[in-house]
This record gives sequence, structure tokens and C-alpha cells, in this order.
Amino acid sequence: MITPRATYRLQFHRDFPFANGEELVPYLDRLGISHIYASPITVAVPGSQHGYDVVDPSRVNPELGGEEALRSMVTALRERGMGLIVDIVPNHMGVAGGHNEWWNDVLRRGQASEFAPFFDIDWRRPIVLPILGAPLPDVLTEGHIAIDHSGKEPVLTIYDERRVPLRPGEDALPEPGDTEAIARLLDKQHYRLAWWRQANDELNWRRFFTINELAGLRIEDDTVFEATHALYFRFWEEGLIDGVRIDHVDGLTDPAAYCRKLRERFDTLSRHADAPAGPAYIVVEKILAPGETLPEEWRMDGTSGYDFMEDVSALLHAPAGTKPLEALWHEFSGRQLSFHEEELQARKDMLAWSFESQLRDCVEAFGTLAASAPETAGLTAGMLRRGIERLLWVFPVYRTYGSGSQAPQSDAEIRERVRRDAAAFTPPGEAEVADYILAWLAGEGPGDARLAAGAVRRFQQLSAPIAAKAVEDTAFYRYAPLLSRLDVGFDASRMASSISDFHAACETRARSFPHSMLATATHDHKRGEDVRARLAVLSALPETWASRVAAWDNASNGPDSGFHAADRYALYQMVFGAWPEGLTPDDDTGLEAFAERLSAWQEKALREAKLRSSWERPDSDYEQCANAFVAQLLNAGGTDSIAHEVFRLVKATAGATLANILVQTALRYTVPGMPDCYQGCELPDFSMVDPDNRRPVNFAKREALLASDRTAHPKIELMARLLDLRERHPALFASADYRRAEVSGPRADSVVAFTRSEGGKELHCAFVIRCAEPLLNGSDPVPPTSWWENTLVKFSPNDTVDAGYLFADLPVAIRLVEDGQATEIVGASDVAKSACV
Repeated sequence: MITPRATYRLQFHRDFPFANGEELVPYLDRLGISHIYASPITVAVPGSQHGYDVVDPSRVNPELGGEEALRSMVTALRERGMGLIVDIVPNHMGVAGGHNEWWNDVLRRGQASEFAPFFDIDWRRPIVLPILGAPLPDVLTEGHIAIDHSGKEPVLTIYDERRVPLRPGEDALPEPGDTEAIARLLDKQHYRLAWWRQANDELNWRRFFTINELAGLRIEDDTVFEATHALYFRFWEEGLIDGVRIDHVDGLTDPAAYCRKLRERFDTLSRHADAPAGPAYIVVEKILAPGETLPEEWRMDGTSGYDFMEDVSALLHAPAGTKPLEALWHEFSGRQLSFHEEELQARKDMLAWSFESQLRDCVEAFGTLAASAPETAGLTAGMLRRGIERLLWVFPVYRTYGSGSQAPQSDAEIRERVRRDAAAFTPPGEAEVADYILAWLAGEGPGDARLAAGAVRRFQQLSAPIAAKAVEDTAFYRYAPLLSRLDVGFDASRMASSISDFHAACETRARSFPHSMLATATHDHKRGEDVRARLAVLSALPETWASRVAAWDNASNGPDSGFHAADRYALYQMVFGAWPEGLTPDDDTGLEAFAERLSAWQEKALREAKLRSSWERPDSDYEQCANAFVAQLLNAGGTDSIAHEVFRLVKATAGATLANILVQTALRYTVPGMPDCYQGCELPDFSMVDPDNRRPVNFAKREALLASDRTAHPKIELMARLLDLRERHPALFASADYRRAEVSGPRADSVVAFTRSEGGKELHCAFVIRCAEPLLNGSDPVPPTSWWENTLVKFSPNDTVDAGYLFADLPVAIRLVEDGQATEIVGASDVAKSACV
């Protein structure tokens, strides 16, 4: 089996190496998982907790156990008919700390290095190395730069810890303390040491977003492609891996060409006779904007699942909560911008603050291109800068996919939308500037084709990080009507979707990408999947939430605390949403641990918002105020403490939260696609943004629960049951068939139902949604039977079922029908316990 039946994401690092993964194989097999989905496996910066800062893609990371331990884990997987999918990082490499020998060789030899073409460097100037804590003259004067002669070759040492190569062939090296001589030596290097604050304005090489420690790769170069992928191709041939997940595909020069090339290479390689047969499973990490689809011509199996995460989240939220929660946010926070306005301001901020060097290079590239044609020779750098800025302010997707000489048809609608939206900000008389830029993006503009390719590349590799940093890493931290609608790939401008929209998304996925990954939690999520499930309950209870927040703010003396109202409002949501399972308000130790986690989240949220603190210049006084406020909220105190009040709301919404948890889980394992479980999420996941969502998982607890007599948490029970169903009927779930079921009656808006069929079998699925009100103050995850009032679910012309029957016990009802007979039922009340979840 190549295409996974279901994956389980594991975050490998030196404290959780491949040996740990191998120990979990029997458990994952019993759970019903077919493939481990591994974080990057190649050599990363020592101590890396995630592996995306790759320093050597040609070797397996020794901190993880090296290739020997990887092979041992794969052997254990193969013995159970399981496999391995690995996360690969083609866009960038880690260059921090002097651990990347390719980068070191470039610093040492400049353009003469064989690795110089590997990195996206503007060689008209020395490489800007923004690794100093202060301007260079200050660092020199303070004696923080010296020469170390102890190794085979002398190197610069900076702050006694950072080692930087020197250009070879220097005859006389400065003595310690000779700052003038050291300065003269630095002038001769292929790089220029710089204060880290200079990077945004002066960097002359492409980095990943705003991270100076990650340098962009020119993966479009055949030599670079082969050097960075040889390990994976070898592992594919040997049968060690069954596919890959491509990290940040939109950062590449030409994602479409890269994807097709990768697919072709895997397809043409011979595979070991004992390895599972079939094409490699390949998915891409791609943020799809509203209405955007993954191009089928890329020949991928689909995305890594953010689109499904958004679909199911929007489905669980009640549309009726939109206006009252937005009004509450504006009133409480005093911040009156809509999300679109917040996004616009964030795009302006990021473009001005963090991407000046890339913007300048983009303007220069278009200026050179414009000068190559008579009709555009009069366009000034100022005109082009204003035109590019305004297009980027309103760009609705991460990027377009033109090459300078052509563009896919799918880009046309995006360009027209950008043209219309940018017009509101275009200076009088300069509309034609935007028209020319958009024409070049379409491959239709005037001038030199080679110059057009370079200019278009720069624009597209700028629009993607602007979108990511402005939306996910800025606006999502400035706008907080309901935090569960603010996560990677989400459309924050809407609170909820219609049931019809959810069906349409499933139909599209079934038709175009039936094996696309389905995720509800990732290593990049901002809130755990069950934090979002709990917060979604509030969309149906806006009045209840408003009264609780007002009471908490009054009890905490919030208005006089010095802690901004917008930040307090977001914090109240996180205290409620992330409240750990099993934590009681009289548990001082537990509350203290929760407070520490919340403070870490709060610090990151404040710095990402860039309003009252920032990564560049943290406001320690304000952050201390924030920490004090968190500690105050989570002080056990008496029974009237805020911690007790939050706990009461957690208990009051427990039934509705559990319903959302189970429905979210069941949808992931029943709709078209390939389900992934992020490590530990087979039990409720109330994690926060990284690194909180990468904390160690108590696998022993999960193994014990799975091995029990099915009295475990209903989430892991449901997951195991559905995985067992998928394993016994793989063709049914691999089928692209998906048909909406007809729901009628007074509560029709509280049911989503569909049928899947293949080879004479039918899967009937129905789920309860948006039922928080009748579940309030109870622990049951389903409303009473009488509440349904003759609501009916029609799976087929001859099969109509009363919702009160379907949802007597669980908010999930799944029936497997063969030859007109129901052979399995999940959720119905009158079925023997052995046949139920």
C-alpha cells in the first residue's frame, strides 16, 4: 500500500528520536494507522525541535538516531504492513550557528564556491550577515570580534560563540585587540557583518519570511534539486519511504514546475521488489484562499490539510453568532476595524517594516524590465514602487504562478480582482502602472522576456511572505471576536459556513483530490483542535459569553489593570478555550502550570500583534503587566474566584464541547480524503501555539486506554472504531463518491449528512452541529430526543431516518449498508454495545 489509509504525525527531535517512534509502531497499528508522517528527518541545526532548519539534506539527522535507526523503525513498520511519509524542505536551509557547510563554503569562497548557485543571493554586493547584536563599529570597539587560530583554518569568532569562515589566502591576520586591523580584514571578506536590525532593509539574499537564520534555496536549478533530493530518491528506491509532504511550496520560484518535476522523478525511479507498489504519495503545504483550489496540473495528491481544517471549523460555528460577537469585540476592545481593514493595515505594516530589501529589489527588477520597452520606459521607480505596494496590499492569495512569459488560466480571475481592489488606493493617473505590472504577471507585458521572468519571480516570492506575515502572524493577533476562527489557512472574515458550502468543498475534494490529507491539528496550529471545538460553542451562546466576560473583567479590575482591553478579551477566550482536561480550580500546582503556558502564549501573541510589544523591541514592562494579569486570573482563591467561574463555564459547555470534538474527529475519518492525526490528538487536545503544541505526549496513557475494555475517552474510541472501519473497507473510503443526504424538519440546520458508496456498499453518515443551546449546563453530547421535532435524514429514496433515533446517544451516526441491510451502526441507541463506539 502506497497511498496511506491514515497517517499519524510525529515530531522527531533529539529527545524523541526514531527509536521512540519505533516503540510506538505496535500502538499505532492497533489504533488503525497505516503510515507514520514524520517531521523533517535530515540534519538540522543541533537541538532543533522541529527540523525545518536543515543544514545538510544529504544525511539523516544523527540526533534522531541516523539512518540506522530510521531503517530500524521502517522495518518495524513494514512488518506490520505500515509505511512512512516524510516532510521535506525544498525552500530553505538553516544557516545559523555555523553548522551549514554549504553556506560556510559560500561565505569563505564567495561566487567561486560550488554552492554559490544554491542560494538566492544578489552578488552585486557582499553577503549581508545580520548576526550582530549592535552596529558593527560598536561590536568592534567592545572587542566582541576576534580571530581563532586553533583549528585547521583561522575563523572569526563573534561574542566568543559564533564562528564565521574567513576568505582563504590571507597572509597576515590581526592580533587580538587590533580592532582597526580586524575591520580592514572584514572589508576583504565575501560578506559584511551587520546588526540584526539591518536585515529588513539591507538583506541581499532571500530568507524564509522574516527569519534571518533560514536562507532561501534556488531549487529550480537542476544541480540544487538533485543535491537536496538525492536522499529521498534513494530511500524511495529502497522502499524506506512511501511519499513526501512538501513544506512551503509557494516559496519556490516555480511551484508548478517543481511539483511536476518531483512527481516525474519519483515515477521514473525503480523501486525495490519488496516495497509496496504504486506511485509516491505527495502532498504540498499550501494555504488556499477562499475560492482558490490546488491546480490539478501540478500532479499532487492534494494539500497537507489546512483547507479541510478550515472547512470543518467553519461548519461547527453558528452563523447567528457573527454579529453579536463582532459587536462585543468592538465594544470591549475599542478596536473598530473589520478583519479586512486589519489585514490591509497589517499588509502595509509588514511591507514597510519587514520587507524593504525585497520590495526594493522587486521595484528595481521591474524598473529594469520597464526600461527595456519603449512603451514603459517612462515608468519611474517611484511609480513602480507605489504600484507594487498597492497590489500587494490587496492580494487575495499567497501568490500567482506566472513565469514572465506565460501564466495559468486560474491566475486571470485573481489578477482582475487585484486590479479592481487596488484601484481604490492608486494615485491619480497611475492606474496604468498597475495594469503593466499585472500584464507582466500574466506573461503579456512588453520588454525583455528574461527580465520579465526575474521581475515576476521577485513579485511572487514577495507576495507569499507578505500574506503569511500580515495575515497569520499579525492580523490574526490584532483581531479577536472569536479566536477559533483565526488559524492557519482560515478565512477570518467569516464566522461560519453554510452546510451547503461544506458539502461543496467535500465534493470538490472528492472529484479532484480524493486522497488529499485531512488535518484538524498541525505543528503550526495556533490553537489545538479541541480548543477551537470548545470556543466554537460560544458562537451559539454569544449572550452567555458576553455576560461571563463582563463579570470576569469586573472581578479582575481589568479596566484599571494597565492591560489593554483587546488583550484581556483574547486572554479570557484562551483561559476558557485551553482549560486543561482534568484541571480543577482548587489545584494550585495545576493552575500555576497552566498560567506559565498561558503567559508564554500571551508573550507571543503580543509580539506578533506588534501593537504594544514586538519581537524587535519587547516592552518588558507591558509584558510583566500581562503576566501579572494571567497569574491573577488563575489564582485559586475562594469559590467566587475567576478560576472557579471559568471552570463553571467549562463544565456548563462540556456536553456541547464534546459534541464538537466527536463530530470534528468523525468528519476527518469519513469525508473524502486521507485523515491525519497530529501526535497526541487521539485524546482531547487543548494546546496553544508552538512550542506549546509540541510538548511531550503521554503515549503510555494512550496505549493503556486503547488496550482497555473500551471504557476510554469517547474521542479515542471513536477514532479507533472509524480507523477499523477504514481498514476493513478501504475501497469504500478510497472512492471519490460523495452524495449529500437530504435533511428536513425544524432542526435541519443542526445536521450535516452524506452518503458514500462503492461496489454495492454504502456508508451513511450524519452529524450533529451547532447545538450548544440545548446542551448548555449538561454533559450529554446530544440534545434530548424530543428536541428534534420530527427532523428527518433521507440517505436514499427508500431510507429515511428520524434524527431523534440517529442521535439518541452520540452526535455521530454512521451506518454501513450492504445489499440493503445495515451491517454496522455507530451511534444508534438500540444496537448491542459491541457494535457501538
